[in-house]
Amino acid sequence: MFGIIRPCKHRLSERLQASWMAHLCGLCLALRDDHGQLARTATNYDGLIISVLVEAQAAREDSSWRRTAGPCPLRGMRTASVAKGEGARLAAAVSLTLASVKIRDHVEDRDGVFARRPVAAGARAVTRRWDRRSAGSASVVGFDTGVLLEAASRQGELERSLLPGDSVLLVTEPTETATAAAFEHTAVIAGRPGNAAPLAEAGRLFGRLAHLLDAAEDQAEDAASGAWNPLTATGTDRAEAERLCRDAVHGIRLALREVELTDKQLVHVLLAHETERAVERVFGAPGHGATCRTRTGAGTGNADGHAGTGAAAPTGASPYGPPPHQAPPGHDPNQPPPPWVPMGPGFTPPGQTPPPPRNLLAGCAVWALMACTCQLLCCEHNDPFTHERRKGFCERHDCCDCCDCCNGCDSCSGCGDCCQCCDGCDCCDGCCCDGCN
Repeated sequence: MFGIIRPCKHRLSERLQASWMAHLCGLCLALRDDHGQLARTATNYDGLIISVLVEAQAAREDSSWRRTAGPCPLRGMRTASVAKGEGARLAAAVSLTLASVKIRDHVEDRDGVFARRPVAAGARAVTRRWDRRSAGSASVVGFDTGVLLEAASRQGELERSLLPGDSVLLVTEPTETATAAAFEHTAVIAGRPGNAAPLAEAGRLFGRLAHLLDAAEDQAEDAASGAWNPLTATGTDRAEAERLCRDAVHGIRLALREVELTDKQLVHVLLAHETERAVERVFGAPGHGATCRTRTGAGTGNADGHAGTGAAAPTGASPYGPPPHQAPPGHDPNQPPPPWVPMGPGFTPPGQTPPPPRNLLAGCAVWALMACTCQLLCCEHNDPFTHERRKGFCERHDCCDCCDCCNGCDSCSGCGDCCQCCDGCDCCDGCCCDGCN
């Protein structure tokens, strides 16, 4: 999976997290159903925004956009409600087309294993097949992937004709054109023709942002390997690249104000907040310190994701509430804590005997089974040896980049900037957007 949109579950309410996963799994399964198992490798975070936009604009019932999918290793062999329909199909076609373009670029640049002739020949065959299949599935929902392929074909010519001192935006134009077309077509599918123009603008700026962030993130590596980079080729410094990225984020927020949505919360958190965090991942925060908070801490939301009171913690107290293994203030230390107090991984309520640990052979067998089903990587699980409750590897090692989970407090730049488009949104827990509700 790749993309600039990487929401951490600590920044999403339970409803929004479930919706995000429904679209992610829906995109993956649409790729499988329409294009085969290999096409599932084209699943990416940015592509599912297409599915999110279609559903957010539609006036149909939620049940018509969902289906129950069977067990999957990446979900710990659990079933799930996933997105279906025209939105997922369009997202799959766009993702597959852009994946074929990306592979073709690697082949032309002879990157890594693609420098080997047998690998390059196989990759070319895959891209030709993906181009045909994506064009066929996109035509079912009325979209022409030729717009994406034509934009990609102009990319190489633009790069070769670029001179030092030229605007870097000349290079981003094909990407902007492609994403604008995809965003615009979501309005056609959803039956909202009035949304076409602002969504095209939001897509254009999203494409610019994605291209610039990718260039800035890879600039040092490209310089070391001698690879072409748009920022280096045009002599654009990082300060100018950052300014262009932040302007793009602001433009996306302005465009979203003109879009009529039936359910705007997930669209808002992805395109108004996660784009800002993507910029900060590459360039750093603009002069303010990040504070890590979660919805369990003071000043955060309730179970539905709405903001709480924001009362300050007492002096000497943790702003996140009592530590996992401590009873609440005022509790008699000589008495066992009440069973409803969180006690952290492996806690066994008073009066219950913890299960004995598994021996080495049994533990290794269970570990192998859990590893094969990806439960150790992605899911909260019981330790295969000790039975303790543990988080998945990705969450324990901050793979989801959640330490800036409440950095959005300053990202709003005043509620009038971006949060006017979220009536009662639950994506701004404990931050300046409380006033929008």
